[in-house]
Amino acid sequence: MPDHLSTPLFALLGATISIAFFHALAPDHWLPFVMLAKARKWSRGKLTLVAFVGGLGHVGSSIVIGALGIAFGLVATMTDLESARAKLGLFLLIGFGITYAIWGLRHGKRSHHHHLDKTLSEKKRITIWTIFAVFVLGPCEPLIPLMFLATSESWFGIMLVTITFAVVTVVMMVGQALIGRAGFQLVSQSKAEQYSHALAGVVIALTGVILLFAP
Repeated sequence: MPDHLSTPLFALLGATISIAFFHALAPDHWLPFVMLAKARKWSRGKLTLVAFVGGLGHVGSSIVIGALGIAFGLVATMTDLESARAKLGLFLLIGFGITYAIWGLRHGKRSHHHHLDKTLSEKKRITIWTIFAVFVLGPCEPLIPLMFLATSESWFGIMLVTITFAVVTVVMMVGQALIGRAGFQLVSQSKAEQYSHALAGVVIALTGVILLFAP
């Protein structure tokens, strides 16, 4: 066994995979993508791209904070900052959901007007950037403690743990989003289709509320 692949590091990698897997199961990691894909009729390819970029932003922001904390010896400070960012991320998710639901109701009532096409196209771009910003500000809380634990295994251990966590998290986010989209494809269309944007906003907001008050 190479010197840099110690038994403790293997154990930490196993824990990293498990934590990343169960962390990414939380609905705020994939349900917003599913609901937006349903409402905006995204293709499989577009959903994959948006979820992938959102996942990179979600993990990447925590990697930057964790690396700064390790470099400057600010373990406690960065952990507290990450905890505060977690709540901020949920509040932003709730705010985004409410705002999108309100817009969805207005759009549903006026969907028969053709002059909304240009506005809808602009809203699509805004929505993608907004959801990306929400995921960047909503951190991967377990990642930073794992990075700090890996400091005992040198920078190689930190890099390995970080990459492992990032890959598992992003793959889970994209995979669950695609599974959710496939599930919605089985649901027949109805008259409520014109309010799909409002429904998406409500579900996204409720997801944030439930996680905010979860024990």
